[in-house]
Amino acid sequence: MRVLFMCTANSCRSILSEAMFNHLAPAGFTAVSAGSYPKGQVLPRSLLTLQKNGIAIDGLHSKGNDAFENNPPDILITVCDKAAGETCPVYFGPALKAHWGLEDPSDVIGDEAAIEAAFHATLMRIGQRCQAFLDLPFHSLSREQLKVELDRIGTL
Repeated sequence: MRVLFMCTANSCRSILSEAMFNHLAPAGFTAVSAGSYPKGQVLPRSLLTLQKNGIAIDGLHSKGNDAFENNPPDILITVCDKAAGETCPVYFGPALKAHWGLEDPSDVIGDEAAIEAAFHATLMRIGQRCQAFLDLPFHSLSREQLKVELDRIGTL
């Protein structure tokens, strides 16, 4: 199963989600990420947060959703924070779609400890959601039931 995490810039939340999912995922599951308006680089703080948590950063880079035109995902999860007025990207492929809104830790203003805490908290929330996803009984869920479960996980 191939999961695409999308965000606007593909520099923070979607990158953290891709890396965490792949860190937790068993064989047969893989994640990629993309942005509707990719920044072209991953935020250094995102990479540092992953490294501090023992999660591989090899191959992570900012890219647009056109990178997946010939290899569409099975599931698309947007991670933008609608509450912050951010527009989530639109993906017109056949993938099952869900929204797991996350506040952008790169918007946090404060001292080093506050910024580090925001990135860490975001990564832990992503980890909780990814684990809940991976714990689903995929073999017994219909597409509609899977959609309900994905939406529920987005509220965790």
